[in-house]
Amino acid sequence: MIRGASRNGAGLEGQVAVVTGAARGVGELLARKLSARGARVALVGLEPDELKRVSARLHTESGWWHADVTDDEAMAVVAAGVGERFGRVDTVVANAGVAAGGPFADSDPAAWRRVVEVNLIGSAVTARAFLPALTGSRGYFLQIASLAAIAPAPMMTAYCASKSGAEAFAHSLRAEVGHRGVRVGVGYLSWTDTDMVRGADEDEVMRELRARLPWPANRTYPAGPAVDRIVTGIERRSAHVYAQWWLRGTQSVRGHLPALVAAVGQREMRRVASRLGGVSRGLVGAGGAADEAHARSSRTHSD
Repeated sequence: MIRGASRNGAGLEGQVAVVTGAARGVGELLARKLSARGARVALVGLEPDELKRVSARLHTESGWWHADVTDDEAMAVVAAGVGERFGRVDTVVANAGVAAGGPFADSDPAAWRRVVEVNLIGSAVTARAFLPALTGSRGYFLQIASLAAIAPAPMMTAYCASKSGAEAFAHSLRAEVGHRGVRVGVGYLSWTDTDMVRGADEDEVMRELRARLPWPANRTYPAGPAVDRIVTGIERRSAHVYAQWWLRGTQSVRGHLPALVAAVGQREMRRVASRLGGVSRGLVGAGGAADEAHARSSRTHSD
């Protein structure tokens, strides 16, 4: 076994972990907890000041790279830079994500497309950039998915489609690269206390609809315990990582969930139909705002 590898849960001391979407939320906390376990951490995201702040707080050697995960060339540069800085890559966590809510018929096409690009295409671009390094270290790729991949819901078409696609991508990739020693996992999270969820809750209709979900899906869960479960999954190189305990049980009934969601969703949509005009159509939360700022800056530079 390669020295320092965690293939049998031996720990993360000396490992090199790459985390995308590391400027805030789950990505930031994951970077901090991985560092506390002894891993050296490479942070990737769109907010240089925030990435620099996170990096400065870590206990171990770290570095940060400003890059858009949907940009193949930029992520290839990141992968080369991480390899040069740390000499190896043991774990890559495709965590970068954005969200937008509201009815599909009235959705902003640009925001809808961007959610799919970041959450799905960005994950594939990240995997493509780092697969050579992961193959060399017989490493681990963790795709962060969501309850949205298991139980797609109304008013979240872009997010659900992107997370379902990301889940399927990771399952397919696992079958392709397993014989080369690369493990691939999927991490599932329910509503977790992050800027993204708080941003979605700023909309009255979205907040109300979420509150009317059946227990335990109607709760917002603290980020700390959720990320602790993700760290444990990374240490074990798990195929499935459940950030909230009850998500594991949804796998056995997921075939029945679309019909249930359709029945409940139709009832709720009729109830709020007159108020849908006021639902925000853009990306939600501070991370969404950063992504939109990046898009504006990119357009300015291209002009």
